[in-house]
Amino acid sequence: MYVVLTRTARGATALRFDDSRARLGGADAIATAELPAWVERLEREHPRWVWDDTTRWYPHLLAAGVRVGRCVDLRLCHAILRTSALTAESALARAPRGPWDAATPLLERPETHGVLFELDDDPVIDAPIDPVAEFVLQGEAIADSEQPGRIGLLLAAESAGALIACEMKFAGLPWKNDVHERLLADLLGPRPVGVERPARLQKLLDDMRLAVGSTEINPDSPADLLKALRRAGLDVASTRSWELKQLSHPVIAPLLEYKKLSRLLTANGWNWLDTWVADGRFRPDYVPGGAATGRWGANGGGALQLPKQVRGAVVADPGWKLVVADAAQLEPRILTALSGDRRMAEAGRGDLYEGIVASGAVKSRADAKVAMLGAMYGATAGEGGRLMPALTRAFPDAIAMVEAAARAGERGESVTTQLGRSSPLPGEDWRELQESAAADGTEALRRAARGQARSWGRFTRNFIVQGTAAEWALCWMAGLRGRLWELSGGSFVERPHLVFFLHDEVIVHAPAALADSVVEQLRDAAAEAGRLIFGAMPVQFPITTAVVDDYGQAK
Repeated sequence: MYVVLTRTARGATALRFDDSRARLGGADAIATAELPAWVERLEREHPRWVWDDTTRWYPHLLAAGVRVGRCVDLRLCHAILRTSALTAESALARAPRGPWDAATPLLERPETHGVLFELDDDPVIDAPIDPVAEFVLQGEAIADSEQPGRIGLLLAAESAGALIACEMKFAGLPWKNDVHERLLADLLGPRPVGVERPARLQKLLDDMRLAVGSTEINPDSPADLLKALRRAGLDVASTRSWELKQLSHPVIAPLLEYKKLSRLLTANGWNWLDTWVADGRFRPDYVPGGAATGRWGANGGGALQLPKQVRGAVVADPGWKLVVADAAQLEPRILTALSGDRRMAEAGRGDLYEGIVASGAVKSRADAKVAMLGAMYGATAGEGGRLMPALTRAFPDAIAMVEAAARAGERGESVTTQLGRSSPLPGEDWRELQESAAADGTEALRRAARGQARSWGRFTRNFIVQGTAAEWALCWMAGLRGRLWELSGGSFVERPHLVFFLHDEVIVHAPAALADSVVEQLRDAAAEAGRLIFGAMPVQFPITTAVVDDYGQAK
Protein backbone atom coordinates (compact mmCIF):
# COMPACT_ATOMS: atom_id res chain seq x y z
CA MET A 1 0.00 0.00 0.00
CA TYR A 2 1.11 3.54 -0.81
CA VAL A 3 0.06 6.51 1.32
CA VAL A 4 0.48 9.90 -0.36
CA LEU A 5 0.86 12.79 2.08
CA THR A 6 0.13 16.38 1.06
CA ARG A 7 0.70 19.46 3.20
CA THR A 8 -2.28 21.59 4.16
CA ALA A 9 -2.65 24.75 6.24
CA ARG A 10 -3.69 22.68 9.28
CA GLY A 11 -1.59 19.56 8.78
CA ALA A 12 -1.81 17.00 6.01
CA THR A 13 -4.16 14.97 3.87
CA ALA A 14 -3.49 11.32 3.09
CA LEU A 15 -4.66 9.28 0.10
CA ARG A 16 -4.15 5.51 -0.07
CA PHE A 17 -3.29 3.55 -3.21
CA ASP A 18 -2.84 -0.17 -3.73
CA ASP A 19 0.32 -1.65 -5.24
CA SER A 20 -1.06 -1.11 -8.73
CA ARG A 21 -1.45 2.56 -7.82
CA ALA A 22 -5.23 2.44 -7.86
CA ARG A 23 -6.84 4.72 -5.30
CA LEU A 24 -8.34 3.18 -2.16
CA GLY A 25 -11.16 5.07 -0.42
CA GLY A 26 -11.36 8.73 0.49
CA ALA A 27 -8.87 11.18 1.89
CA ASP A 28 -7.86 11.38 5.56
CA ALA A 29 -7.28 14.79 7.11
CA ILE A 30 -4.69 14.80 9.90
CA ALA A 31 -3.83 17.75 12.13
CA THR A 32 -0.15 18.60 12.50
CA ALA A 33 -0.08 17.63 16.18
CA GLU A 34 -1.70 14.28 15.43
CA LEU A 35 0.45 13.34 12.46
CA PRO A 36 3.25 11.41 14.27
CA ALA A 37 0.81 9.19 16.17
CA TRP A 38 -1.27 8.65 13.02
CA VAL A 39 1.82 7.67 11.01
CA GLU A 40 2.99 5.35 13.78
CA ARG A 41 -0.35 3.53 13.83
CA LEU A 42 -0.47 3.10 10.07
CA GLU A 43 3.19 2.03 9.95
CA ARG A 44 2.07 -1.31 11.41
CA GLU A 45 0.58 -2.05 7.97
CA HIS A 46 4.01 -1.50 6.36
CA PRO A 47 2.94 1.13 3.81
CA ARG A 48 5.26 2.98 1.49
CA TRP A 49 4.95 6.66 2.41
CA VAL A 50 4.86 9.03 -0.55
CA TRP A 51 5.81 12.66 -0.02
CA ASP A 52 7.30 15.59 -1.88
CA ASP A 53 10.60 15.72 -0.01
CA THR A 54 11.78 13.48 2.82
CA THR A 55 13.56 16.38 4.50
CA ARG A 56 10.21 18.17 4.91
CA TRP A 57 8.48 15.27 6.67
CA TYR A 58 10.78 12.74 8.24
CA PRO A 59 12.82 14.89 10.70
CA HIS A 60 9.62 15.88 12.51
CA LEU A 61 8.53 12.25 12.74
CA LEU A 62 11.94 11.16 14.06
CA ALA A 63 11.85 13.93 16.65
CA ALA A 64 8.51 12.53 17.81
CA GLY A 65 9.98 9.03 18.09
CA VAL A 66 8.49 7.65 14.87
CA ARG A 67 10.57 5.66 12.40
CA VAL A 68 9.15 4.66 9.01
CA GLY A 69 10.19 1.65 7.01
CA ARG A 70 9.77 2.78 3.40
CA CYS A 71 9.03 5.88 1.38
CA VAL A 72 8.90 7.38 -2.10
CA ASP A 73 10.75 10.69 -2.25
CA LEU A 74 9.02 12.32 -5.21
CA ARG A 75 11.65 15.03 -5.66
CA LEU A 76 14.55 12.60 -5.87
CA CYS A 77 12.62 10.14 -8.02
CA HIS A 78 11.50 12.90 -10.40
CA ALA A 79 15.10 13.92 -11.02
CA ILE A 80 15.99 10.35 -12.03
CA LEU A 81 12.91 9.72 -14.18
CA ARG A 82 13.25 13.08 -15.90
CA THR A 83 16.63 12.22 -17.41
CA SER A 84 16.79 8.41 -17.50
CA ALA A 85 17.11 6.80 -20.91
CA LEU A 86 14.70 4.12 -19.65
CA THR A 87 11.86 6.64 -19.29
CA ALA A 88 12.77 9.09 -22.05
CA GLU A 89 9.45 8.63 -23.86
CA SER A 90 7.27 9.11 -20.78
CA ALA A 91 4.94 12.06 -20.30
CA LEU A 92 6.99 13.05 -17.25
CA ALA A 93 10.24 13.22 -19.23
CA ARG A 94 8.68 15.07 -22.16
CA ALA A 95 6.77 17.67 -20.14
CA PRO A 96 7.94 21.31 -19.89
CA ARG A 97 9.99 22.23 -16.85
CA GLY A 98 7.97 22.69 -13.71
CA PRO A 99 8.43 23.18 -9.97
CA TRP A 100 9.60 19.58 -9.52
CA ASP A 101 12.59 20.34 -11.77
CA ALA A 102 13.95 23.25 -9.74
CA ALA A 103 17.54 22.76 -8.67
CA THR A 104 16.77 24.10 -5.19
CA PRO A 105 15.32 21.38 -2.93
CA LEU A 106 11.71 21.91 -2.03
CA LEU A 107 12.74 22.23 1.61
CA GLU A 108 14.65 25.43 0.93
CA ARG A 109 11.98 27.30 -1.01
CA PRO A 110 9.38 29.63 0.52
CA GLU A 111 6.13 27.94 1.46
CA THR A 112 2.59 29.17 2.11
CA HIS A 113 -0.18 26.71 3.00
CA GLY A 114 1.50 23.90 1.12
CA VAL A 115 2.05 25.90 -2.09
CA LEU A 116 5.72 26.19 -2.99
CA PHE A 117 7.07 29.09 -4.99
CA GLU A 118 10.29 29.24 -6.95
CA LEU A 119 13.12 31.58 -6.10
CA ASP A 120 13.33 34.73 -8.18
CA ASP A 121 16.34 33.51 -10.14
CA ASP A 122 14.80 30.14 -11.01
CA PRO A 123 13.43 30.02 -14.56
CA VAL A 124 10.52 27.81 -13.56
CA ILE A 125 7.19 29.62 -13.43
CA ASP A 126 5.70 29.83 -9.94
CA ALA A 127 3.31 26.93 -9.51
CA PRO A 128 1.85 24.80 -6.74
CA ILE A 129 3.05 21.24 -6.39
CA ASP A 130 0.63 18.32 -6.37
CA PRO A 131 2.16 15.16 -4.83
CA VAL A 132 -0.77 13.00 -5.91
CA ALA A 133 -0.55 14.04 -9.57
CA GLU A 134 3.23 13.62 -9.49
CA PHE A 135 2.90 10.18 -7.91
CA VAL A 136 0.54 9.06 -10.67
CA LEU A 137 2.78 10.52 -13.36
CA GLN A 138 5.82 8.75 -11.94
CA GLY A 139 3.91 5.48 -11.79
CA GLU A 140 3.06 5.75 -15.47
CA ALA A 141 6.68 6.51 -16.34
CA ILE A 142 7.87 3.43 -14.46
CA ALA A 143 5.19 1.11 -15.86
CA ASP A 144 5.87 2.20 -19.45
CA SER A 145 9.67 2.12 -19.15
CA GLU A 146 11.83 -0.41 -20.96
CA GLN A 147 12.70 -2.14 -17.69
CA PRO A 148 10.34 -1.18 -14.85
CA GLY A 149 12.00 -3.52 -12.36
CA ARG A 150 15.39 -1.99 -13.00
CA ILE A 151 14.34 1.65 -12.63
CA GLY A 152 11.97 0.76 -9.80
CA LEU A 153 14.84 -0.67 -7.76
CA LEU A 154 16.84 2.51 -8.27
CA LEU A 155 13.96 4.71 -7.12
CA ALA A 156 13.38 2.54 -4.04
CA ALA A 157 17.09 2.68 -3.18
CA GLU A 158 17.27 6.44 -3.71
CA SER A 159 14.26 6.98 -1.45
CA ALA A 160 15.73 4.68 1.19
CA GLY A 161 18.86 6.81 1.03
CA ALA A 162 16.75 9.87 1.82
CA LEU A 163 15.45 8.16 4.98
CA ILE A 164 18.97 7.15 5.97
CA ALA A 165 20.30 10.68 5.47
CA CYS A 166 17.64 12.08 7.83
CA GLU A 167 18.29 9.33 10.37
CA MET A 168 22.03 9.94 10.36
CA LYS A 169 21.51 13.63 11.02
CA PHE A 170 19.00 12.86 13.76
CA ALA A 171 21.28 10.35 15.50
CA GLY A 172 24.45 12.32 14.84
CA LEU A 173 28.02 11.11 14.67
CA PRO A 174 29.26 10.76 18.29
CA TRP A 175 31.97 13.36 18.87
CA LYS A 176 34.14 14.18 21.89
CA ASN A 177 34.92 17.89 22.14
CA ASP A 178 37.69 17.39 24.67
CA VAL A 179 39.43 14.82 22.48
CA HIS A 180 39.16 17.12 19.46
CA GLU A 181 40.61 19.98 21.54
CA ARG A 182 43.52 17.79 22.61
CA LEU A 183 44.23 16.65 19.05
CA LEU A 184 44.27 20.26 17.86
CA ALA A 185 46.53 21.30 20.74
CA ASP A 186 48.98 18.49 19.94
CA LEU A 187 49.17 19.55 16.30
CA LEU A 188 48.72 23.32 16.44
CA GLY A 189 49.39 24.38 20.01
CA PRO A 190 46.96 25.97 22.49
CA ARG A 191 43.73 27.52 21.20
CA PRO A 192 44.72 31.00 19.99
CA VAL A 193 43.13 34.21 21.22
CA GLY A 194 41.32 36.33 18.63
CA VAL A 195 42.81 36.26 15.13
CA GLU A 196 46.38 35.34 16.06
CA ARG A 197 47.96 32.28 14.50
CA PRO A 198 48.24 29.08 16.52
CA ALA A 199 51.68 28.66 18.02
CA ARG A 200 52.74 25.86 15.70
CA LEU A 201 51.82 27.81 12.57
CA GLN A 202 53.60 30.90 13.89
CA LYS A 203 56.75 28.82 14.52
CA LEU A 204 56.62 27.44 10.98
CA LEU A 205 56.14 30.96 9.60
CA ASP A 206 59.20 32.13 11.56
CA ASP A 207 61.19 29.23 10.08
CA MET A 208 60.09 30.22 6.57
CA ARG A 209 61.08 33.83 7.13
CA LEU A 210 64.49 32.71 8.35
CA ALA A 211 64.92 30.39 5.37
CA VAL A 212 64.23 33.13 2.80
CA GLY A 213 65.87 35.90 4.80
CA SER A 214 62.79 38.11 4.74
CA THR A 215 59.69 38.84 6.77
CA GLU A 216 57.74 39.48 3.58
CA ILE A 217 56.35 36.00 3.11
CA ASN A 218 52.66 35.27 3.57
CA PRO A 219 51.79 31.58 3.18
CA ASP A 220 48.07 32.38 3.51
CA SER A 221 48.08 34.28 0.18
CA PRO A 222 49.09 32.23 -2.89
CA ALA A 223 49.95 35.37 -4.85
CA ASP A 224 52.13 36.85 -2.10
CA LEU A 225 53.73 33.48 -1.40
CA LEU A 226 54.60 33.00 -5.07
CA LYS A 227 56.33 36.41 -5.17
CA ALA A 228 58.29 35.62 -1.98
CA LEU A 229 59.47 32.27 -3.32
CA ARG A 230 60.61 33.85 -6.57
CA ARG A 231 62.45 36.59 -4.68
CA ALA A 232 64.24 33.78 -2.84
CA GLY A 233 65.46 32.46 -6.20
CA LEU A 234 63.01 29.57 -6.61
CA ASP A 235 61.68 28.93 -10.11
CA VAL A 236 58.05 28.12 -9.34
CA ALA A 237 54.91 28.45 -11.46
CA SER A 238 52.45 27.84 -8.61
CA THR A 239 52.28 27.15 -4.89
CA ARG A 240 50.68 23.72 -5.28
CA SER A 241 52.14 21.17 -2.90
CA TRP A 242 53.05 18.65 -5.61
CA GLU A 243 55.18 21.29 -7.36
CA LEU A 244 56.83 22.50 -4.15
CA LYS A 245 57.83 18.92 -3.30
CA GLN A 246 60.06 18.88 -6.40
CA LEU A 247 62.20 21.72 -5.02
CA SER A 248 65.19 21.62 -2.68
CA HIS A 249 65.36 24.63 -0.38
CA PRO A 250 65.18 25.15 3.41
CA VAL A 251 61.83 26.93 3.08
CA ILE A 252 60.03 23.96 1.49
CA ALA A 253 59.70 21.65 4.52
CA PRO A 254 58.15 24.24 6.88
CA LEU A 255 55.99 25.59 4.05
CA LEU A 256 54.51 22.17 3.25
CA GLU A 257 53.89 21.51 6.92
CA TYR A 258 52.26 24.94 7.27
CA LYS A 259 49.93 24.25 4.33
CA LYS A 260 48.86 20.91 5.79
CA LEU A 261 48.16 22.28 9.26
CA SER A 262 46.52 25.41 7.88
CA ARG A 263 44.04 23.23 5.99
CA LEU A 264 43.26 21.40 9.22
CA LEU A 265 42.75 24.68 11.08
CA THR A 266 40.42 26.01 8.40
CA ALA A 267 38.41 22.84 7.81
CA ASN A 268 38.25 21.25 11.27
CA GLY A 269 39.81 23.66 13.74
CA TRP A 270 38.34 25.29 16.83
CA ASN A 271 35.82 27.36 14.88
CA TRP A 272 34.54 24.20 13.18
CA LEU A 273 34.22 22.47 16.53
CA ASP A 274 32.27 25.37 18.05
CA THR A 275 30.00 25.60 15.00
CA TRP A 276 29.22 22.01 14.11
CA VAL A 277 29.44 19.86 17.24
CA ALA A 278 26.71 20.18 19.86
CA ASP A 279 25.63 17.85 22.67
CA GLY A 280 28.34 15.39 21.74
CA ARG A 281 27.15 14.94 18.16
CA PHE A 282 28.13 16.14 14.68
CA ARG A 283 24.95 16.53 12.61
CA PRO A 284 25.57 17.65 9.03
CA ASP A 285 22.93 17.78 6.31
CA TYR A 286 23.55 14.88 3.94
CA VAL A 287 22.39 15.35 0.35
CA PRO A 288 21.43 12.10 -1.43
CA GLY A 289 21.92 12.34 -5.18
CA GLY A 290 24.02 15.47 -4.71
CA ALA A 291 26.19 14.67 -7.73
CA ALA A 292 25.16 13.73 -11.26
CA THR A 293 26.36 10.17 -10.66
CA GLY A 294 24.09 9.77 -7.64
CA ARG A 295 26.92 10.17 -5.14
CA TRP A 296 25.99 11.99 -1.95
CA GLY A 297 27.01 15.48 -0.98
CA ALA A 298 26.80 17.33 2.32
CA ASN A 299 25.85 20.85 3.35
CA GLY A 300 28.06 22.31 6.02
CA GLY A 301 30.76 20.88 8.18
CA GLY A 302 32.64 19.01 5.47
CA ALA A 303 31.05 15.71 6.51
CA LEU A 304 32.47 13.89 3.50
CA GLN A 305 36.02 15.07 4.18
CA LEU A 306 36.86 14.22 7.77
CA PRO A 307 40.69 14.19 7.90
CA LYS A 308 42.59 11.51 9.74
CA GLN A 309 43.97 14.06 12.20
CA VAL A 310 40.57 14.48 13.91
CA ARG A 311 38.98 11.06 13.46
CA GLY A 312 40.09 10.12 16.96
CA ALA A 313 37.44 12.53 18.25
CA VAL A 314 34.69 10.30 16.83
CA VAL A 315 34.19 8.20 19.96
CA ALA A 316 31.49 5.64 20.69
CA ASP A 317 29.22 6.17 23.67
CA PRO A 318 29.99 4.17 26.84
CA GLY A 319 28.91 0.57 26.32
CA TRP A 320 28.78 1.07 22.54
CA LYS A 321 31.15 0.47 19.63
CA LEU A 322 31.75 1.94 16.21
CA VAL A 323 31.62 -0.68 13.47
CA VAL A 324 33.50 0.77 10.52
CA ALA A 325 33.14 -0.98 7.17
CA ASP A 326 34.21 -0.23 3.65
CA ALA A 327 33.79 -2.06 0.38
CA ALA A 328 37.12 -3.29 -0.92
CA GLN A 329 38.03 -2.18 -4.47
CA LEU A 330 34.41 -1.28 -5.12
CA GLU A 331 34.63 0.55 -8.45
CA PRO A 332 36.82 -2.08 -10.20
CA ARG A 333 34.42 -4.78 -9.01
CA ILE A 334 31.47 -2.75 -10.23
CA LEU A 335 33.13 -2.52 -13.66
CA THR A 336 33.63 -6.28 -13.59
CA ALA A 337 29.95 -6.93 -12.96
CA LEU A 338 28.73 -4.23 -15.37
CA SER A 339 30.75 -5.64 -18.23
CA GLY A 340 30.17 -9.31 -17.42
CA ASP A 341 33.93 -9.85 -17.74
CA ARG A 342 34.32 -13.33 -16.30
CA ARG A 343 38.12 -13.24 -16.50
CA MET A 344 38.13 -10.20 -14.24
CA ALA A 345 35.52 -11.83 -12.00
CA GLU A 346 37.87 -14.78 -11.58
CA ALA A 347 40.74 -12.43 -10.79
CA GLY A 348 38.57 -10.79 -8.13
CA ARG A 349 37.85 -13.90 -6.10
CA GLY A 350 40.39 -12.60 -3.62
CA ASP A 351 42.29 -9.33 -3.77
CA LEU A 352 41.40 -8.06 -7.25
CA TYR A 353 44.70 -6.31 -7.83
CA GLU A 354 46.66 -9.41 -6.84
CA GLY A 355 44.41 -11.37 -9.19
CA ILE A 356 45.26 -9.02 -12.05
CA VAL A 357 48.95 -9.61 -11.33
CA ALA A 358 48.37 -13.37 -11.29
CA SER A 359 46.70 -13.11 -14.71
CA GLY A 360 50.00 -11.88 -16.14
CA ALA A 361 48.60 -8.53 -17.26
CA VAL A 362 50.94 -6.48 -15.03
CA LYS A 363 53.92 -7.13 -12.82
CA SER A 364 52.91 -5.66 -9.47
CA ARG A 365 49.89 -4.82 -7.36
CA ALA A 366 50.76 -1.13 -7.66
CA ASP A 367 50.73 -1.48 -11.46
CA ALA A 368 47.34 -3.21 -11.31
CA LYS A 369 45.86 -0.37 -9.30
CA VAL A 370 47.28 2.29 -11.63
CA ALA A 371 46.05 0.37 -14.67
CA MET A 372 42.50 0.04 -13.32
CA LEU A 373 42.37 3.70 -12.40
CA GLY A 374 43.55 4.49 -15.91
CA ALA A 375 40.80 2.36 -17.40
CA MET A 376 38.06 3.96 -15.32
CA TYR A 377 39.29 7.55 -15.57
CA GLY A 378 40.69 7.57 -19.10
CA ALA A 379 44.47 7.60 -18.78
CA THR A 380 46.22 8.07 -22.13
CA ALA A 381 49.68 8.98 -20.87
CA GLY A 382 51.96 8.13 -17.97
CA GLU A 383 51.95 4.77 -16.23
CA GLY A 384 48.19 4.33 -16.64
CA GLY A 385 48.40 4.84 -20.38
CA ARG A 386 51.42 2.56 -20.68
CA LEU A 387 49.65 -0.29 -18.90
CA MET A 388 46.33 -0.02 -20.75
CA PRO A 389 47.21 -2.27 -23.75
CA ALA A 390 48.13 -5.19 -21.50
CA LEU A 391 45.02 -4.70 -19.39
CA THR A 392 42.89 -4.61 -22.54
CA ARG A 393 44.32 -7.91 -23.76
CA ALA A 394 43.75 -9.57 -20.39
CA PHE A 395 40.24 -8.22 -19.76
CA PRO A 396 38.75 -7.18 -23.11
CA ASP A 397 35.10 -7.09 -22.00
CA ALA A 398 35.68 -4.74 -19.07
CA ILE A 399 37.83 -2.34 -21.07
CA ALA A 400 35.44 -2.44 -24.04
CA MET A 401 32.61 -1.24 -21.80
CA VAL A 402 34.38 1.88 -20.50
CA GLU A 403 35.78 2.61 -23.96
CA ALA A 404 32.27 2.47 -25.44
CA ALA A 405 31.04 4.83 -22.72
CA ALA A 406 33.88 7.22 -23.50
CA ARG A 407 33.12 7.20 -27.24
CA ALA A 408 29.45 7.92 -26.49
CA GLY A 409 30.45 10.91 -24.40
CA GLU A 410 32.76 12.19 -27.12
CA ARG A 411 29.77 12.15 -29.48
CA GLY A 412 27.73 14.14 -26.98
CA GLU A 413 25.50 11.20 -26.04
CA SER A 414 24.22 10.08 -22.66
CA VAL A 415 25.23 6.87 -20.87
CA THR A 416 23.26 4.95 -18.26
CA THR A 417 24.12 3.08 -15.08
CA GLN A 418 23.08 -0.48 -14.31
CA LEU A 419 19.81 0.56 -12.67
CA GLY A 420 18.93 3.44 -14.97
CA ARG A 421 20.47 6.76 -13.89
CA SER A 422 21.55 8.56 -17.07
CA SER A 423 24.31 11.12 -17.44
CA PRO A 424 23.49 14.73 -18.29
CA LEU A 425 24.08 15.87 -21.85
CA PRO A 426 26.78 18.46 -22.54
CA GLY A 427 25.62 22.07 -22.73
CA GLU A 428 25.00 24.32 -25.70
CA ASP A 429 28.50 25.80 -25.61
CA TRP A 430 29.93 22.29 -25.98
CA ARG A 431 27.72 21.53 -28.96
CA GLU A 432 28.36 24.87 -30.62
CA LEU A 433 32.12 24.32 -30.48
CA GLN A 434 31.80 20.81 -31.89
CA GLU A 435 29.56 21.99 -34.74
CA SER A 436 31.76 24.96 -35.55
CA ALA A 437 34.89 22.80 -35.66
CA ALA A 438 33.19 20.19 -37.85
CA ALA A 439 31.72 22.75 -40.29
CA ASP A 440 34.59 25.02 -41.16
CA GLY A 441 36.94 25.34 -38.24
CA THR A 442 40.60 26.22 -38.07
CA GLU A 443 43.08 23.65 -36.85
CA ALA A 444 43.15 25.41 -33.48
CA LEU A 445 39.37 25.22 -33.25
CA ARG A 446 39.34 21.55 -34.22
CA ARG A 447 42.03 20.85 -31.64
CA ALA A 448 39.98 22.61 -28.97
CA ALA A 449 36.89 20.62 -29.98
CA ARG A 450 38.78 17.33 -29.79
CA GLY A 451 40.06 18.19 -26.33
CA GLN A 452 36.57 19.14 -25.21
CA ALA A 453 35.13 15.90 -26.59
CA ARG A 454 37.80 13.79 -24.87
CA SER A 455 37.11 15.56 -21.59
CA TRP A 456 33.40 14.76 -21.79
CA GLY A 457 34.28 11.21 -22.78
CA ARG A 458 36.31 10.83 -19.60
CA PHE A 459 33.24 11.96 -17.67
CA THR A 460 30.92 9.40 -19.28
CA ARG A 461 33.58 6.68 -19.04
CA ASN A 462 33.63 7.08 -15.28
CA PHE A 463 29.92 7.90 -14.93
CA ILE A 464 28.74 4.35 -15.56
CA VAL A 465 31.18 2.96 -12.98
CA GLN A 466 30.85 5.61 -10.29
CA GLY A 467 27.09 5.86 -10.77
CA THR A 468 26.57 2.11 -10.50
CA ALA A 469 28.85 2.02 -7.46
CA ALA A 470 26.59 4.65 -5.89
CA GLU A 471 23.59 2.41 -6.63
CA TRP A 472 25.31 -0.56 -5.02
CA ALA A 473 26.10 1.51 -1.92
CA LEU A 474 22.47 2.64 -1.66
CA CYS A 475 21.23 -0.95 -1.89
CA TRP A 476 23.85 -1.99 0.66
CA MET A 477 22.74 0.65 3.14
CA ALA A 478 19.04 0.10 2.51
CA GLY A 479 19.38 -3.61 3.21
CA LEU A 480 21.59 -2.95 6.21
CA ARG A 481 19.12 -0.43 7.62
CA GLY A 482 16.38 -3.05 7.81
CA ARG A 483 18.71 -5.68 9.21
CA LEU A 484 19.95 -3.37 11.98
CA TRP A 485 16.39 -2.56 13.01
CA GLU A 486 15.65 -6.24 13.52
CA LEU A 487 18.71 -6.90 15.69
CA SER A 488 17.20 -5.55 18.91
CA GLY A 489 14.28 -3.67 20.41
CA GLY A 490 13.86 -0.14 21.68
CA SER A 491 13.74 3.25 20.03
CA PHE A 492 15.73 4.13 16.95
CA VAL A 493 18.76 5.50 18.85
CA GLU A 494 18.70 2.53 21.26
CA ARG A 495 19.25 0.07 18.41
CA PRO A 496 22.30 -0.22 16.15
CA HIS A 497 22.07 2.55 13.56
CA LEU A 498 24.03 4.16 10.76
CA VAL A 499 25.84 7.36 11.68
CA PHE A 500 28.18 8.00 8.73
CA PHE A 501 28.44 7.26 5.03
CA LEU A 502 31.13 8.15 2.50
CA HIS A 503 30.75 6.59 -0.97
CA ASP A 504 31.90 3.07 -0.05
CA GLU A 505 32.34 3.34 3.71
CA VAL A 506 29.84 3.32 6.56
CA ILE A 507 29.95 3.60 10.34
CA VAL A 508 27.37 1.89 12.53
CA HIS A 509 26.99 2.93 16.17
CA ALA A 510 26.04 -0.23 18.03
CA PRO A 511 25.74 -1.59 21.56
CA ALA A 512 28.97 -3.45 22.24
CA ALA A 513 27.12 -6.75 22.74
CA LEU A 514 25.76 -6.53 19.20
CA ALA A 515 28.95 -5.47 17.41
CA ASP A 516 29.74 -8.92 16.03
CA SER A 517 26.17 -9.31 14.79
CA VAL A 518 26.45 -5.94 13.04
CA VAL A 519 29.60 -7.13 11.25
CA GLU A 520 27.70 -10.18 10.01
CA GLN A 521 24.80 -8.05 8.81
CA LEU A 522 27.15 -5.68 7.01
CA ARG A 523 28.63 -8.56 5.04
CA ASP A 524 25.29 -10.18 4.28
CA ALA A 525 23.83 -6.86 3.12
CA ALA A 526 26.81 -6.32 0.79
CA ALA A 527 26.33 -9.72 -0.83
CA GLU A 528 22.59 -9.10 -1.11
CA ALA A 529 23.19 -5.73 -2.83
CA GLY A 530 25.35 -7.45 -5.44
CA ARG A 531 22.65 -10.03 -6.17
CA LEU A 532 19.92 -7.38 -6.37
CA ILE A 533 21.76 -5.32 -8.96
CA PHE A 534 23.70 -7.93 -10.95
CA GLY A 535 21.80 -11.15 -10.45
CA ALA A 536 23.86 -14.31 -10.85
CA MET A 537 27.01 -12.59 -12.14
CA PRO A 538 29.80 -14.20 -10.05
CA VAL A 539 31.31 -10.99 -8.69
CA GLN A 540 32.17 -10.76 -5.03
CA PHE A 541 31.79 -7.56 -3.02
CA PRO A 542 33.93 -8.15 0.07
CA ILE A 543 34.03 -5.58 2.83
CA THR A 544 36.61 -4.88 5.50
CA THR A 545 35.39 -4.18 9.01
CA ALA A 546 36.80 -2.85 12.25
CA VAL A 547 35.08 -2.76 15.63
CA VAL A 548 36.59 0.18 17.49
CA ASP A 549 36.04 2.68 20.25
CA ASP A 550 37.03 5.62 18.07
CA TYR A 551 37.18 6.20 14.32
CA GLY A 552 40.90 6.92 14.43
CA GLN A 553 41.55 3.29 15.37
CA ALA A 554 39.87 1.96 12.23
CA LYS A 555 42.65 2.73 9.75
